Amino acid sequence: MRLAIIYTALALVAMATNIGSQELTVRAYHGPFQIALSVFIGTGVGLVVKYLLDKAFIFRFRARDKLHDAQTFGLYTMTGVVTTAIFWGFEFSFDQIFQSKDMRYLGGLIGLAIGYWTKYRLDKRYVFGPGPKQGTA
Repeated sequence: MRLAIIYTALALVAMATNIGSQELTVRAYHGPFQIALSVFIGTGVGLVVKYLLDKAFIFRFRARDKLHDAQTFGLYTMTGVVTTAIFWGFEFSFDQIFQSKDMRYLGGLIGLAIGYWTKYRLDKRYVFGPGPKQGTA
């Protein structure tokens, strides 16, 4: 139960950085593909923040070296492809259906919540699970 609470709190931090990055992008850039660019930037910022938080506080992962950390981040990113599709699907769908910034962000938050739940399961098994990729040498 404690892990679920910590994971939820950290997911909220990552969600806030994602949505906050989107809002900063929308305020700073008013050109073509404004929404798509903001979602892309928010996704990137959220990915890095979530990786650092998960690595340190959820999985207590310590890479052997920088290469090992980069490889682990690569695996983490690959599990994020499916969950990003969930997140983007909700956010862009809400944007198209409701044509409202607030509803777009609500869709993004719903997609992130579902995506993070899925991502935890994938990361536990494939990224930070037992095996040669885990821990120190």
